Amino acid sequence: MKFTAVGDTAIQRVLTEYNGMEPVREFISQGDAKFFNLEVTVNKDCYAGFFSGGTWLRTDKKVLDSLCRFGFNLTSFANNHCLDYGHNGLLQTLENLDNTEYVHAGVGRNLREASSPKYLDLKEGRVALIACSMNFAPGALAGEQSRLLPGRPGVNGLRIETTLVVEDEDIKALEKIAAKTGINISRDADIKSGYLPPLEDGKFDLEKMHFEVGNTPGLKGEINKSDMARIERAIEEAAFFADYVIISFHSHDRHFENIDLPAKYVEDFARKCIDCGAHAVIGHGPHLIRPFELYKERPIFYSLGDFLLQLENCELAPEDFYSKFDLTSDSSMYELFKARTRNFTCGLQRQQIMMEAVIPCFEMEDGKLKSLELMPIELGLGMSHSKIGLPREGNSAILERYVEMSKPYGSKFKIKNNRATLIL
Repeated sequence: MKFTAVGDTAIQRVLTEYNGMEPVREFISQGDAKFFNLEVTVNKDCYAGFFSGGTWLRTDKKVLDSLCRFGFNLTSFANNHCLDYGHNGLLQTLENLDNTEYVHAGVGRNLREASSPKYLDLKEGRVALIACSMNFAPGALAGEQSRLLPGRPGVNGLRIETTLVVEDEDIKALEKIAAKTGINISRDADIKSGYLPPLEDGKFDLEKMHFEVGNTPGLKGEINKSDMARIERAIEEAAFFADYVIISFHSHDRHFENIDLPAKYVEDFARKCIDCGAHAVIGHGPHLIRPFELYKERPIFYSLGDFLLQLENCELAPEDFYSKFDLTSDSSMYELFKARTRNFTCGLQRQQIMMEAVIPCFEMEDGKLKSLELMPIELGLGMSHSKIGLPREGNSAILERYVEMSKPYGSKFKIKNNRATLIL
């Protein structure tokens, strides 16, 4: 079976046949199963959520039909934008996806629906898709249904529990700060009353921030055990019902200051998914490419970058968006984006690395990777506003950068005719 996949698809307008996208469409169409991450809500007449993924993204259901011309049949909107237009917007997006041919996973009317595998039946076999997100707005985590109450609509969330590792003298300094400011008064009272357990030696909480003494200062992240167990159960079930199990995850989380590398716990998550029976792991989220790893003869794409980036094509925005930049909705969308981008000099659409991506076409046989070819794409950096953000075939420099960042993971590629082929 052949698979193709693309990353973040922040689409606002209906796609047409122009702008040189035909080679991209042809490459994607090689796959039997074809995945994209839908990084936008699809709804109408919904109030905006209090939190957004950065931009309040919504579009018309016609864009879903226009993406069909690329042949996509798998998707997820389990990402930080799923609650941009509240729970009503999320539910409308679900309904609009239900009325398409796309198999979609990762968001549901309750936690069971959001976390369950969804299945694509093809003549070549059956594919299961499980999707989750490490980044989501407060309140976006789906809730389980009980005998007494319906579940809460939301995302299949993968919570990350973070601890700041510091030296012993830093803990003492934090204790002094807490004593002077009284920031921990309520927490200390809860511990004394038995509502919270006392902290272990060498650990300290400053409000909601967790600290511990360690030899190597830095940020330590651990995947929530119940969230990971839920995904492991889904993989086990999917492996029983399908020939291939694909994991989609959304994560912005980087390795300290290196934006090109995933956080250590992201690597741990991806490898654990394959340990549990997944056949491929597809990452997206940071709006740029991150390395490839062949793990136990199965592919991990830590981030494929952007496939469509139309962040400044929204026709509407809530008052909250305007007020962030000392404007009101009496201003135009042009004035709003001009203010946010400092007169169109900053933002994702003005950074080269955010406008470059790769599209993999890989073949699996007997549960193992048989072949992998990569196509570079670019999204029109510096082009007119009507054309920027649309995918076109890129150059081999994108592939060279991708190959170089993947070397530490033991991945070797050969570049020829503007394609990178994995050396197995």
